[in-house]
Amino acid sequence: MRLFSLIFLSFILMGCREKKEKVISCYEKVVVDEDLVHNDTIRLLSKFPELRLFKKEKLESKTRTAYILQNSGLLNFTASFDNYKCSAEKSGDTINISLNNYDGYISNGIMIKVFDGTFRVHDYDPKTLKDEVKFIGAVPRYEILHLNKSDFQKNDSIFGYVNYSCVVKGGVSKSMQGYFKTKIQ
Repeated sequence: MRLFSLIFLSFILMGCREKKEKVISCYEKVVVDEDLVHNDTIRLLSKFPELRLFKKEKLESKTRTAYILQNSGLLNFTASFDNYKCSAEKSGDTINISLNNYDGYISNGIMIKVFDGTFRVHDYDPKTLKDEVKFIGAVPRYEILHLNKSDFQKNDSIFGYVNYSCVVKGGVSKSMQGYFKTKIQ
C-alpha cells in the first residue's frame, strides 16, 4: 500500500510541474544562402512599386522592399498584415535590418541586429511615435534568418528570408515569415 501511495504521489507531483517552453536567450546563427538573389518572391518584389503607408511618406525605394506575412492573435482574435517595408543600416560591425509598417501613427514589426554571423530579433513597440524607436518585451519561440552573404559593407544590397515567432508582452502571439531586400545605408 505504501509503495502504491508513493508512486501515486510522485505522479501527482510530476503532473504539477510547470512546463517551460524553450526560451531563446542567446544569439542565433545566420544561415548564408547565396541563391536568395534568384528567389521568385524577391524577383517579384522588383516588379511592384514601393508601398506608401501614409500620404506624406517619403519613399526611399522605387520597388517594394519586403513581403512579410504576419499573423498576430490573442485568444480567438487574430489579425494578419503584409504591408512591410525593409531598411538596413550599418553601425560599426552591426547591421540593423528594420522590417516595419509604420503608418505615421503606430508602428509594427521587428528589428534584426546582425553581427559576426549571429543575429537577434527585437519587436517594435506599437506605441512608437514619429522618429522614435522603442521596443516591447517578447519571448521568442524560434528565430530563423537567411541572408545572401555573411559580410556586408555600406551600399551593399542585402537579400534575406526571416521566419520568427514570439509571444509579445501581454500574451499576444506573433509570427512573421517572408522575404526582404534593400540597400545598406
